[in-house]
Amino acid sequence: QVQLVESGGDLVQPGGSLRLSCAASGSISSINTMGWYRQAPGKERELVATITSAGNTNYADSVKGRFTISRDHALMMLYLQMNSLKPEDTGVYYCNVRGTDYKRRNLPFDSWGQGTQVTVSS
Repeated sequence: QVQLVESGGDLVQPGGSLRLSCAASGSISSINTMGWYRQAPGKERELVATITSAGNTNYADSVKGRFTISRDHALMMLYLQMNSLKPEDTGVYYCNVRGTDYKRRNLPFDSWGQGTQVTVSS
């Protein structure tokens, strides 16, 4: 099994910054893609940013230039540095990891964390 634990969510004023972290653990034999998604109240979950094992990144247009995704492959950690936060960034942020599971003969997995709340408000 694969477990993901997010942390770092908080209440912050517009223009402020936060850094989210996601710790992956379990029977991971390889990681293909790691990413952050968010869900605002009454809206569907949406992609924020992803990063591949090769380090290629992809961002939603709404966060380009403000958010930076990074990872520590050896420690199986994922980060999201969020700057110049706006009220519309408010939501529950979820960590997602896709890879292979050595306890399931290296079959692929697609796991989600429990989410961390980010609220941007004055």
